[in-house]
Amino acid sequence: MTSAQKERYLRHTLLPQVGEKGQEKLLNSSVLLIGCGGLGAPAALYLAAAGVGRLGLIDPDRVEASNLQRQVLFASSEVGRLKIEATEERLRALNPDLVVERHAERFTVDNALSLAGNYDLIVDGSDNFPTRYLSNDAAFFRQKPLVYGSIFQFDGQATVFHPSQGGPCYRCLLPDAPAADAVPNCAEAGVLGALPGVIGSLQAMEALKLLLGIGDPPLGKLTCYDALRSQFRTIKLRRNPDCILCGDQPSLATLRHEGHSCPVNAPYREISPEEFRALQGDDWDGILLDVRTPEEYAQRRIEGALFIPMQEIPMRYQELPRDKPLVIHCKAGMRSARVCLFLAEKGYSDLQNLTGGIDAW
Repeated sequence: MTSAQKERYLRHTLLPQVGEKGQEKLLNSSVLLIGCGGLGAPAALYLAAAGVGRLGLIDPDRVEASNLQRQVLFASSEVGRLKIEATEERLRALNPDLVVERHAERFTVDNALSLAGNYDLIVDGSDNFPTRYLSNDAAFFRQKPLVYGSIFQFDGQATVFHPSQGGPCYRCLLPDAPAADAVPNCAEAGVLGALPGVIGSLQAMEALKLLLGIGDPPLGKLTCYDALRSQFRTIKLRRNPDCILCGDQPSLATLRHEGHSCPVNAPYREISPEEFRALQGDDWDGILLDVRTPEEYAQRRIEGALFIPMQEIPMRYQELPRDKPLVIHCKAGMRSARVCLFLAEKGYSDLQNLTGGIDAW
């Protein structure tokens, strides 16, 4: 290490479990961070400050005003800016030695394996089920440790999935994606601003331990934090012998897009982006309905879509024709599925939910 690095990382090297050799490990390490939002912000800051040598950032989104309450990487003046650009600038100001690799794209079945293979470990800061399944599967196939975290209102979870250690994977914890109407996301249900700071910091801690090779990672243990009760508790996780990915007779041999599951006898059907494009090419006379927020719509949209924010649907649904097929989309397919259910209750029959939302477009 240089003299400047020795001074910068002195509080690390004083730790007998770290020392200069440990710090050199960090300086030569690499992490892929999926998402630069609520969880990604604190994780990125602490990983950069700790001296992780190379940090890959993947996030296609732009900063929104509604992000600022919890995503501490961004300033008010950066609304509308690509998150990875703002993140790189902030992290480089914090640690000029950091190498930042930007990927202004979604984490998909097309790029997941190549991205996962280029880093020592993966930190999942995503906010939707399809990406969580995909990061889990990519980590498994590339045999990379995955540091998982999730938040909801006042509750958070974190753990480590480590394929080479033979422990459980995310599919053991949640074999099937929940029904679209079962779990609202943060855009619908809200989240207390400091909560992602707690969980994202836990993720950074576990990542640093893995990179240093110290301590005991929480393999087979899910750390749960209840902010309202100021309580941490640990839930034991076991590998599911019937898991389609890591079980005794696995059936999942390659990556696949994992959307939410439709409720049994759902009054709508799922339609993939590919199927919808094919429909559009056959003189389709239906309506594509975008139910995202105005901020989301301003940043990116599908040409020809009718825009009615989800919160306005109860007051404006009668604007929608009943004699035409309706394809409804949001960001990832969860909110739009809830709108499908609402419209079905109001007597609409030809309803389709765009699987994966605009993120999969």
